[in-house]
Amino acid sequence: MRQKHQIELNLGTGASGETASAAAQEPEARAAKASLERPAVAEPTMEAVVERENLKRALAQVKRNKGAAGIDGMSVDDLPAYLKEHWPTIRAQLLDGTYRPQPVRRVEIPKASGGVRLLGIPTVLDRLTQQAVMQVLQADWDGTFSETSYGFRPQHSAHQAVEQAQAYIASGHAVVVDIDLEKFFDRVNHDILMGLVAKRVADKRLLKLIRGFLTAGAMEGGLVSPTEEGTPQGGPLSPLLSNLMLDVLDKELEKRGHRFVRYADDCNIYVRSQKAGERVLAGIERFLEKRLKLKINKAKSAVAKPGVRKFLGFSFTSGQEPRRRIAPQALARFKAKVLELTRRTGGQSLAQIAKELSAYLIGWRGYFGFCQTPSVLRVLDRWIRRRLRAVVWKQWKYGPARFAELRRRGVGRDLAAQTAGAPHGPWRLANSPALAIALPNSFFASLGLASVAAPRPA
Repeated sequence: MRQKHQIELNLGTGASGETASAAAQEPEARAAKASLERPAVAEPTMEAVVERENLKRALAQVKRNKGAAGIDGMSVDDLPAYLKEHWPTIRAQLLDGTYRPQPVRRVEIPKASGGVRLLGIPTVLDRLTQQAVMQVLQADWDGTFSETSYGFRPQHSAHQAVEQAQAYIASGHAVVVDIDLEKFFDRVNHDILMGLVAKRVADKRLLKLIRGFLTAGAMEGGLVSPTEEGTPQGGPLSPLLSNLMLDVLDKELEKRGHRFVRYADDCNIYVRSQKAGERVLAGIERFLEKRLKLKINKAKSAVAKPGVRKFLGFSFTSGQEPRRRIAPQALARFKAKVLELTRRTGGQSLAQIAKELSAYLIGWRGYFGFCQTPSVLRVLDRWIRRRLRAVVWKQWKYGPARFAELRRRGVGRDLAAQTAGAPHGPWRLANSPALAIALPNSFFASLGLASVAAPRPA
């Protein structure tokens, strides 16, 4: 407990029970003077970034996020001890504008839809610094963003975005202009982005630090390559910077009177006709290329009925009162994951399989339980239980063992013999009367198997 207190003191003062270094004293004096001179409503400053409470919140968030180490190998667990020793120097560097972010570690993450997403993993120290900067900037900027921008913002969520889209459709705007930006996070123009930042931030140290994060480079295979465009996915600051960039699009859509919903780089505009949609898509494509130097992915963008497109994993039924339903692509990914979690590997017991599977099902239900088609969820529950019955049937392996297990579980002799000797595969027999008797729904409930059809947690 004492060590934690010391770390917090270090974050606040730059020294803990010892004389601060000369390097730290001068910036602190400047910070004290600046705080006296600061007007009542101040722009974001580096002093606000290194302020004690801001850093405590940033450190707590970095710990909660966990995540892998960057190029220096330092883990999140190593960070507090490192800060205890080095924070006064780091703080001084931030205040005098000499802090230099390290290159990110390049990682490829498979996309659910195919292909890979390039992530840039900053060092944990850079993650702390980015988080501290992000908190200060977000507090200053967020209130100026469009209300129909829902991604990575306090008190905004993907569910709210889907509800807003649903409301537009219900109001008669039953054609969607579904815009997919081509490799948005990799293609952000640094000069345009920094120009937008500079309109809101006057502190040159902050501007230099933010550009430093953008241009720190990426290490892959032991070699560091420069980053001349893009904002690397993986750092706490990137989502806020992407919202700042695309706020330009939001304001243009508002100026044109469009009904739209945006979540990060996923933007849907709702119009009344196909012709209007095609006109809007062409106009927005020209605007993005001219103003932000961003391109629309024509293969993934479309003007269509909302029911044939997906938005944040959901789609919508047709009719005057559209209902939220789970998009087919999301259902396919769900089934693939369940199959992966229930493959008979490593000699796992059914109880172990059910425990791991339930952890996934609870998280999935927390998001997709927002759909308004409960019958689909009930069908998925039945499909999961059938899948587990097939797994058990495989585990019983041979006819005599299968017969004995069926009899032990209350199946009549004739039905047990007929089922144990059947030539059919596990999936077909998992739907048989014998296995419904031997492995009833109550059996899976006794294992603690979660249900996707159960109400979402409040």
